[in-house]
Amino acid sequence: MYKIIAKRYLTPQIALMEVEAPRMSHSAKPGQFLIVRVHEKGERIPLTICDFDREKGTVTIVTQVVGASSRQICHMNEGDSFTDFVGPLGRPSEFTDMRDDELSDKRILFIAGGLGTAPVYPQVKYLHERGVTVDVLIGAKTAEMLILTEEMKQVCNNLFICTDDGSAGYKGMIPDVMKMIFEEIIQGKINEGKMYEQAVAIGPMIMMKYTTIAAKPYNVPLIVSLNTLMVDGTGMCGACRVSIGGKTKFACVDGPEFDAYLVDFDEAMRRQGMYKKIESEADHKCKIGLDNN
Repeated sequence: MYKIIAKRYLTPQIALMEVEAPRMSHSAKPGQFLIVRVHEKGERIPLTICDFDREKGTVTIVTQVVGASSRQICHMNEGDSFTDFVGPLGRPSEFTDMRDDELSDKRILFIAGGLGTAPVYPQVKYLHERGVTVDVLIGAKTAEMLILTEEMKQVCNNLFICTDDGSAGYKGMIPDVMKMIFEEIIQGKINEGKMYEQAVAIGPMIMMKYTTIAAKPYNVPLIVSLNTLMVDGTGMCGACRVSIGGKTKFACVDGPEFDAYLVDFDEAMRRQGMYKKIESEADHKCKIGLDNN
């Protein structure tokens, strides 16, 4: 059993939990994910590793209520335990394979949409600890939906924030604000006129699609994480099949990170929407069950 030793809500629908998992904390790397089960008959849920503390032997996860199983997870409290907490799984970020001297001269932009801020954080933290110049753009619909902004400020050089309604930071959507940042770099207004050698975007599929379209004219290499496609997390179910450069890949075992310019986003979004009706019906039953407990 894997005990929850700390829990707090980042928003009314997003919970952060620190879980005792010593073996996983010692082997986890940025970009990887894990699988949890609330109870023996529970669904296997893939979640990105948000943080890990090797000394404390803990792993941090962030869960947003989107269906029945995620609602059950968020309903758990400090002192409760997960039946299964399996990982780390997936391929780590490619940055972890690079030597510190290879990373030191890089200037990298991370682009986080909504819950995507959680998987962005460990990567930025990892690079910050190695002295890499890292900027972060976080976007959300409203100020109330922004998460981990204070934590991110501690590990990045510059933090850009945007909201659809303008309630915090720049008013506008992520692709437009990213383009504005690129234009200001070209004009020499920020970053000493030095363009990013790499960008990484993690968030809703539609956001990553239009961020990719917007970034392409600037010739900035872009990586995206397709973690939202995963279901089983082992490659057995086939639900996370995606076309990368015309070849079939599995987000869970071949990724979850891929070259954005090779991803067939339209296919990925069609696949992502296949189970929405079933998820909605299951979540309705789950809410009724939790209300009756």
